[in-house]
Amino acid sequence: MGDAILIAAQSGRALAQAARRAGLRPFVADLFGDADTLELAAAHRPLRGRFGSGRPGAAVLARLDELAALGRGRVLGVVLGSGFEAAPDLIAAIARRHRLIGADAAAVAALKHPFRFAALCAGLGIPHPAVTRAPPDDPGAWLLKRAGGSGGGHVRAATRGRALGGAYFQVRVPGRAFALNVLADGRGLRILALTEQWSAPSRLRPFRYAGAVARARGEAAPVPAAVAVAVADAAAALVRATGLRGLASADFLCDGHAWWLTEINPRPGATLDVLDRRGVPLLAAHVAACLGAAPDIGTPAEDAAAAAICYAARGHRPVPAIDWPDHVRDRPRAGTAVARDAPLCTVLATGADAAAARQALRTRIADLGDRLSGEEAHEHQHEHQAAEPQRARDAAGGAPRR
Repeated sequence: MGDAILIAAQSGRALAQAARRAGLRPFVADLFGDADTLELAAAHRPLRGRFGSGRPGAAVLARLDELAALGRGRVLGVVLGSGFEAAPDLIAAIARRHRLIGADAAAVAALKHPFRFAALCAGLGIPHPAVTRAPPDDPGAWLLKRAGGSGGGHVRAATRGRALGGAYFQVRVPGRAFALNVLADGRGLRILALTEQWSAPSRLRPFRYAGAVARARGEAAPVPAAVAVAVADAAAALVRATGLRGLASADFLCDGHAWWLTEINPRPGATLDVLDRRGVPLLAAHVAACLGAAPDIGTPAEDAAAAAICYAARGHRPVPAIDWPDHVRDRPRAGTAVARDAPLCTVLATGADAAAARQALRTRIADLGDRLSGEEAHEHQHEHQAAEPQRARDAAGGAPRR
């Protein structure tokens, strides 16, 4: 029986899976309680709402205390996933009660506060898009973002008027989206991969994150070598300046020559599924880097790997009971609800190169849509054949998934 590790995140499945690969027992608190999360977790506690505001923060502490009590034997500490970017005070409160395995509150505050981060980049000579709260003279040249947001769903085209609350403006810069994925130990870093990202625009969320691909070991890098070196140097400088520890990523835009660092994600990110394919389990490396020095991480996998969020083309109320393919993760439990345009699941694929992996991904997403349509049609026919009292009694309940 491996050591217990506590996990808190909006969605804890990827971390739970990484924990199992590292020989650890994951005790998970998250918002969704997906079917595969429950299968992986030694124990699970549901969370509600945004973690960084009021009572949900207190609930996170309570759920982690409950899980720690269940983790008989040695509990290594707590790993935080997405959802805490705007809540350094909550991170500090967690660290006072449990050993924190990851970025501390000071590092998160320095890296995720947009104006502190911009000043940090300016002081280190790192190219970063300008930010302001003042009304822009030319709104078309700016984006409106929410401090501490993640996943791109919080990004909008700028409008006239001041940015209110936790919002701010960031100037638009050209280029494609990439991320340098690293393992940091407060003093330096080891590079895991340079991944390519893409978005899945919707009417209300034009910049929402869709997926990422890690190229095969022998493929040419997707950006010029000089850019890759400069981004790595920038990430290393930020690690030294903030004491950042653990798995993290540096998001940047590159137009083929110039580049701009847009943000640092000081936590294991959405690419964990495609990167955790080395001889050294990444969560084991994360723990080692947070408690000491970054270990050797081995060589990357031979082939390319990609992961994409599959957004619901229509509402699923309820989600049908289906036999999910092995390449689907974050599987919603049958009977729960998923709203239209909300994240439905994550789909994985590999290929000889990045293009092949992405093509396999598209094929699998299309096949999944066909499978869902077929299962819903079958369930709909069954409902019409059942007696009315039975239909009412079997109607699925549960809170919306997303």
